[in-house]
Amino acid sequence: MPHRDDPTRGIKLTARQAERIARALAEPRRYEILRELGDRDGAAACNTLQQARRVSPPTLSHHIKELEAAGLVRIERQGRVAHLTLRRDVLQAYLARLGRI
Repeated sequence: MPHRDDPTRGIKLTARQAERIARALAEPRRYEILRELGDRDGAAACNTLQQARRVSPPTLSHHIKELEAAGLVRIERQGRVAHLTLRRDVLQAYLARLGRI
């Protein structure tokens, strides 16, 4: 039973969601994007991530969409700028699911 301070409380991943996360993390660039977001306390602008990766904007956009579809990142738009935040609760729920294998 999760403790009330457990970050995965209320997060129930379906098998499909877990598979989607696994596929998203299997791509090295997506893993690096997620790692960089995890190193931050807050959100990161897409253009900051793009400059650090030396990838084209369409390529970065594709990777970000896959991470968002997997539920691992939240995208907040402010005008033309998109800010990404790691969804630690979803990542922790995925890791907990892996731990039960």
